[in-house]
Amino acid sequence: MEFVRAFDKLDVVIKLLLTIFFDPIVGGIYRLAKGRILAGLLWLFTGFFCIGWIIDIITVAQHNKYTVFV
Repeated sequence: MEFVRAFDKLDVVIKLLLTIFFDPIVGGIYRLAKGRILAGLLWLFTGFFCIGWIIDIITVAQHNKYTVFV
């Protein structure tokens, strides 16, 4: 849970850069830490076929947070 709290405290620009360049890793770990095992593994192993990457970029830019699917 410390990863989630630390990530949530980051500035929006840093979050956006991490999302653009490392979303399958950061997004997967974030979702796993939130307890969303299926979504976390989906992000880690597939990158959610770039659809999740685009969704994460949009939600971080607009709402300063990740959405948690599944």
